[in-house]
Amino acid sequence: ARMGRTLVELFYDVVSPYSWLGFEVLCRYQHIWNIDLRFRPAFLGGIMQATGNKPPAMLPKRAEYMLKDIKRMAKYYQVPVQISEDDFQRVLGTRSLGAMRFITAIDMTQPQYLEPLSREFWIRFWSQREDISQPENILAVARQVGLSSELTQKLLEMISSPAVKNRLKETTEEALKYGAFGMPAVVAHFNGEPHLFFGSDRLELLGSVIGK
Repeated sequence: ARMGRTLVELFYDVVSPYSWLGFEVLCRYQHIWNIDLRFRPAFLGGIMQATGNKPPAMLPKRAEYMLKDIKRMAKYYQVPVQISEDDFQRVLGTRSLGAMRFITAIDMTQPQYLEPLSREFWIRFWSQREDISQPENILAVARQVGLSSELTQKLLEMISSPAVKNRLKETTEEALKYGAFGMPAVVAHFNGEPHLFFGSDRLELLGSVIGK
């Protein structure tokens, strides 16, 4: 972390609406809290599998609550998450691996695009209800954030490279090492130790732990 700044790592997957909420709030607070915010694109499917976690919406009562909760949070934080009951099936049916590998490739080559690119994937998936596992949607996202077609082509080729696959796998394993079992997983490095916060509703607590 830069001098006097607390390093905060955000492990996220664009298939997760709570990750989007946490991402936007941390983007807004990074300068107020003077944190060194590091985006860590990871694979939610891998985390669920490794920990034996189940998608929360599989419990009907919890799905019912999440629907209200995400709507309330979207309104409160002014993040355009659109959610309805059929979205839970949509999430289960969407593999975010390609999108997360594309985001990982950007992180490895053009990190300045990481924030806008990730946001655009969330917008496509959670505001415009598009299937981000389709290559044409990945292309549309890249175009929207101003990537040249040459660079986009290079990134698409990188998706299937061992370097990108391993990097995403390593980041996912790092999240697991910190104790993550879902997304977003936020890790604040304070007083020489990592503090894990799960979800987007623990950010006041994070602020308190790092003395903000």
